[in-house]
Amino acid sequence: MPIKETVGKVVSNKMDKTIVVAVTTQRAHKKYSKIITKTNKYYAHDENNECKIGDLVKIQETRPISKNKRWKLINKQIKK
Repeated sequence: MPIKETVGKVVSNKMDKTIVVAVTTQRAHKKYSKIITKTNKYYAHDENNECKIGDLVKIQETRPISKNKRWKLINKQIKK
């Protein structure tokens, strides 16, 4: 099974070695064809506490690290 990776925006970094990443997806409604925006929040492991709020980051699914953490930080994306 392939490893899941996704890109999102850091919305919280108040916990030690943990960040909250908001991942936004857009899809069309089947019947009405309206574009629906859905946001999921994932807790991710940030070993060096290097991320700040607003950073674009790439996260990867991993083994459970704690009760809520199942993702780890891969790298920070450069803002353009």
